[in-house]
Formats: sequence, structure tokens, C-alpha cells
Amino acid sequence: MKQIYDLIIVGGGPAGMTAGIYSARQRLKTLLIAKASGGQMSRKAVNIENYPGLGNISGFDLIRKFESHLKEQKIDIEKNTVRKIKKDKGLFSILTSDKKQFQSKTVIIASGADPRPLEVPGEKEFIGRGISYCVSCDGPLFAGKTVAVIGGGNAGFEAALSLSSYVKKIYILEAGAKIGAHQDIQEKVEKTGKVEVITEAGLKKVEGKDFVESAVYQDKKTKKDKTIQLQGIFVEIGSQPATSFVKDLVSFNEKDEIIVDPKTNQTKTPGLFAAGDVDNVPYKQIVIACGEGAKAAISASIYLQKL
Repeated sequence: MKQIYDLIIVGGGPAGMTAGIYSARQRLKTLLIAKASGGQMSRKAVNIENYPGLGNISGFDLIRKFESHLKEQKIDIEKNTVRKIKKDKGLFSILTSDKKQFQSKTVIIASGADPRPLEVPGEKEFIGRGISYCVSCDGPLFAGKTVAVIGGGNAGFEAALSLSSYVKKIYILEAGAKIGAHQDIQEKVEKTGKVEVITEAGLKKVEGKDFVESAVYQDKKTKKDKTIQLQGIFVEIGSQPATSFVKDLVSFNEKDEIIVDPKTNQTKTPGLFAAGDVDNVPYKQIVIACGEGAKAAISASIYLQKL
């Protein structure tokens, strides 16, 4: 007879791993399903300075601490990707990409968000051949080269700061008239001496032969097209919630975030909870995702007690 879990957690980022730790403390029979640990933290959080009690720590090192703590708990971990979640007769059925099936009484969706694409000509053709969505993964591959970062928010400037250790020159292209990054990170980027910021720059296309060779953008002030010669483009224009596997069971806001009860993190489906960057909590921070994961796990435990 196939075992039935008390709780299945989908996602291995800060929210998912924290939910796993808290569910173990609640003595719930728990399975965590994730392709890898870290979530967006592994792709974007190069250096973290605001996680309480740890001071300045790299995203990699913080992930290792989360993993170490999680592995001390009595929960099962499945390295996999979820394709579909259904609910029938009070039980949730989870189907993975390799057609494994798991059942549980409750589920926490902590699948985070995927990078938002540029949606310009040349993007798809050059993914992995000059276009990247992960500085910590691919930055060293561009040593000594000229690159562009698309996006002038905190993520874009943090990407540029990380890249400055490897590359020769960095352009930051921001579509708006103002830079959205915090002043302190702007000052750090300026001190590198490698970064040129271009505002009101609307990327139009990416060009090249076998690899990226140039980017064409429109100067919104003059309405003229301009070309930058470069060898790499890093996309930092935000993210979109990873929710394709659960669309029938939840409601979404205008940003495609899962709407939850802020007190319990429960969705419109009883027993189904969401936490972290995938839900409609307004602030996307690691420490907030952890709190959301803890709240969802405690709420799931209370829900099970009431069954």
C-alpha cells in the first residue's frame, strides 16, 4: 500500500526548507520535493547582508546552512520537479516530471519564481550562448569580456557588482527614467569603475552568429536605435511565480501570485497552502520567505489536527 504523507512541500528555497524544518518539529510525516536547494537565492543572492544574526554571508553559504539544518530533520527529500497537483476525496496527488506519484493530506507550494524573459528577437536563440539568467552560475564564463545587465533594480546592480570581479566592462540598461536600486548598492557599483548605466534604454533585439555579439536598444529620449558590442547579456528584470502545476486549485492576483489567507497562508483549497515568492505577500525577501514557510507549516499542522 502506497504511503500517505501528512504534508508534501513543493520547493527547496528558503520558504520550502523552513517549512520542512517546522513540519518535522510538528512531528508531521513530510516529503519535500525540489529539483535543487536554494531557489532564487542560489541564482541571485550573491552576497547577503541583512539576514539576522549572520551579518555578511554569501548566498551559497547561507544555502549550505539551510541544507545542513534541514538534513538533521526526519523528513523525506525527493529531487524532482512537480508537474501536476490534484485533490480527490480529501487527498492530494502529486505527479512528478518522471511520472512518480505521491499522496498527502496537505500541501505547501513553495516553488518560488522563475526569471522573467526579455521577449525580444534573439533571446531564445542565444540562451546558453551569451544570454544568462544566473550570474552566480555563469559569471565566471565571461571573464575579460564586455557584458550588459538588463534591469536597473537591486537585482540588476547586485548582478553587476558580482560580475565586476570577472568582466572587463558592464553596461546596465534600464528601461525607465530612474534607477530603482538602493543608494548603497549604486555606490558600490560605481566604485568598481567598470559600469556604465544607461537609462531610458528599451532593448529591441540581440544579435550575433554562433554567440551573442551585440545588443540593439532604443534611446527613448531621442527615439533612435543604438548598438552595443558585447559578448554576454544577463537578464534581471524580475521574476514570475512558478505555478503552472497548480492552476486549477488556487486563485491568482494580477501578478499571477497565489492568493493566500495572510493569517494561515491557506489558498482557496482547504489543506493547500502557499509560501514565499510564489504567494501574494508584497515583500520578496529571504527572511520573509522563511517566516511564510514557518507559518504555512504550523497552519498545516493545525489543519490536520482539526480533520
